[in-house]
Amino acid sequence: MSGERLTTIRVDDDQDVYAMRRLGREVAAALEMSEQDQIRVATALSELGREIAMERGAGMLVTFSLDPGELVVELSFSEATGAQDTEGVTLAARLMDVVDRARPGRLVLRKRLPRGRGTLSIARLRAKVEALAPVSAMDELRQQNHVLAATLEEVRRLNAELEETNQGVMALYNQLSAELEETNRGVVALYAELDEKSTQLRQASDAKNRFWATVSHELRTPLNSIIGLVRLLTGPGGEPLGAEQARQVELIGSSAETLLTLVSELLDIGKAESGRLDPQDTTVDLVALAERLRMTMWPAKGSERVTLSVRIPPPPFTMVADEAMLTKILRNLMANSLKFTQEGEVLLEVSHDVAASEAVFTVTDTGIGIPAEHLERVFEEFYQVPGPEQTRVKGTGLGLPYARRLAEAMGGTLTLTSEPGAGTTAVLRLPYEPDDVPVVGRVLIADDDENFRAGVRRMLTGFAEHIDEAPDGAAALAAMTAATPDLALLDLLMPELDGAAVLQRMADDERLRDVPVIVITLAVANRHPEGAAAVLGKQGLRRDMLLGAVRQVIGGGHA
Repeated sequence: MSGERLTTIRVDDDQDVYAMRRLGREVAAALEMSEQDQIRVATALSELGREIAMERGAGMLVTFSLDPGELVVELSFSEATGAQDTEGVTLAARLMDVVDRARPGRLVLRKRLPRGRGTLSIARLRAKVEALAPVSAMDELRQQNHVLAATLEEVRRLNAELEETNQGVMALYNQLSAELEETNRGVVALYAELDEKSTQLRQASDAKNRFWATVSHELRTPLNSIIGLVRLLTGPGGEPLGAEQARQVELIGSSAETLLTLVSELLDIGKAESGRLDPQDTTVDLVALAERLRMTMWPAKGSERVTLSVRIPPPPFTMVADEAMLTKILRNLMANSLKFTQEGEVLLEVSHDVAASEAVFTVTDTGIGIPAEHLERVFEEFYQVPGPEQTRVKGTGLGLPYARRLAEAMGGTLTLTSEPGAGTTAVLRLPYEPDDVPVVGRVLIADDDENFRAGVRRMLTGFAEHIDEAPDGAAALAAMTAATPDLALLDLLMPELDGAAVLQRMADDERLRDVPVIVITLAVANRHPEGAAAVLGKQGLRRDMLLGAVRQVIGGGHA
């Protein structure tokens, strides 16, 4: 055995086992091991001594040595004892760092010394160990009782600290619970206030829409009368007018027509804001539509230096859309291009973006263009780009805002790009459905936002046979009970009964648990709420995104 030997003890009976236990503890203490490691060394030796010397009646020689950084204890005994794989050896292996039992009749126990141990010499260690007097079983028992009493005192102290900590945790818990309850009351009060404000805003919006509609209808009649009288005065059969009279009458007629256009656009904007723009989808022949636009817009180009062109790639191009709305958007875009183009070309081009499943309408001109800082502002009501060139062209500032609202109502987008002096490009993108679009029988839309429900209804036009709506969770469950839907589109944040509660109620109802649910909400998380087949965000939701998720859910997957 290598290393510096400290001492050796012969173990034959119970007195020797007690002495060995005390010796192991004292050696560990002299080597500045912790009190826990001292007990581990003593306990391991005691268990091995009890099994080998007391139970098996075999004597053994125990040698304590010191290797660099380790206490080494070697136990030598008769090979006939068979003490290589006993319970005592297993326990010693748990208490010591290493137990080497490779050679029969020999066990080597190793325990690492603590770092930073003092520099007590081997000679002094050996002298200190050899000075230990033998002890009786009663003395060893008394020593163990002292250790046990100290341990129990430490446990009592730790229990007291734990109890004090628990009291602090409970106090903190009660404080947090009180603060959370107060916060919840504040949230409920804030929600009630927001609900009240929303009601007031809705009432104000309704009043504004009624005002617009009333004023528009009241103004149309006298304006149409003025226009009719002007046509009588200037048309065939009227009395001849002087040049100045004719010019004044034409000014009256022009002003009346401008006012009538403004009234009509105000009425259209009012319809758009109230959510009453419901697309009526039909199959649209885009070649015929483009040609009609070219023929009707040709007289409006105003200059022989401007060319009006239409470009549609073969084969004949058709799509499902509201033809009247599409015509209004394109006519507005082409009319704007013709107004601000003195020479060059105005081009309407139609294409198909296969990757995005969208029909793309592009109106390009070579006109005066729009500065970058005004590109988005032209979509605000009554806004007109400032500048001397713009002031020469009459307009109300309502055409582009109305065109964008129509595009959104059809589930599409309308954007502008421009370079001053080089022209403007307007791009209208609308969903283009392939021939294999799945058809849903009955869809339920559950959302407390009436305008959003109207938008989703428009996206589902021509896709779902029946569409039911519910303003909250309770109404949604009632509607599903009355007529089980094939698909439910559910918002999470709803008053009274929220979306998560609706999902739970559906899971508990045997008739509704198999209804697929797509959650459409502002609070998008990384994982699906339990019971939802897919989750979509409200912000930027488009028809192609919604129908793509529906296809996947109907097919049994998750979006």
